[in-house]
This record gives sequence, structure tokens and C-alpha cells, in this order.
Amino acid sequence: MKDQELPAAEAALAAEYAAVYGYGVVGARISAARRKDAQAAYDAHRARRDALRRTVRDLGGRPPAAAAAYELPFPVPDAAAAARLAAELEDRLAAVYADLVRVSEKSRRLDAAAALREAAVRAVSWRGSGVAFPGLAERTTADPPPDSPGAPSNAL
Repeated sequence: MKDQELPAAEAALAAEYAAVYGYGVVGARISAARRKDAQAAYDAHRARRDALRRTVRDLGGRPPAAAAAYELPFPVPDAAAAARLAAELEDRLAAVYADLVRVSEKSRRLDAAAALREAAVRAVSWRGSGVAFPGLAERTTADPPPDSPGAPSNAL
């Protein structure tokens, strides 16, 4: 599984890039009451992004730069849509961190598990409900994994 760790770390990094971008959109549209939550999530994802850049380098990879912009999964005209986007970002992060947990060992596995837990908790906070197994939701065959050739590199 060692040969799968670098691609999983790169996928997590790509998801963190998208989350940082997405939380910029969330912050612009979210209600004043939830602005601190959005800022805390934005800061957490920036820290995770920076840590993953180091992880990719430690695994022998070369961290790519973030895209200039990312395609949103749906329009975000108001605070309700911003909260839905935040929950969607966290769900997607939970999925890539679940993959990283599966292929990592020791401290990297612990870090990935912590990131998965944090994403699941934030998703519940934004959505108001949770799922039984965060990060393990079934993927549809119509949606290619984010790191596959069929997935756009700038999709959230």
C-alpha cells in the first residue's frame, strides 16, 4: 500500500486546495452568525493544505500549485447555499481522507484519521445532520474520483 500513499496524499491536497477556494465563496455569502465558523474552517483547511504539501514532498512527490479557480457544484447566491457548499466540501474531504487512512501507516494514518473526523464534524455542523460512516459514502459510477483522468482538475 506504500505505492498508493503518494496518490492518496496528492488527492487530499487537491481537495484541500478546493476547500480553501470554496470557503472563500462560503465566507462571502454566509450569514454573520456563521462567519466565525467559516473563518475557522478556512484557517483549518489552509493548515491542512500546508501540512499535505510537506507530506507530498516527504513521500517523494512534487506538490502541484492550486488552480486559479474551481468550478462550484451548484450556484451559491445566499447564506443557505453557502452552508450547503460548506457541508459538501467537508463531505468530499472526508472521502479523500478515508482513502488516505486506508493506505497510510503510523503518524500519517493518525493525521488522516484526525482530518477525517474534523471534516465529518464540520459537515454535521453545516448540515445539521450526519451520516453513519463519514467518508465512506458510495460513489456513483457517473462521478469519477477527483484524481481520475475523467475528473476536471478544477472541480470542487
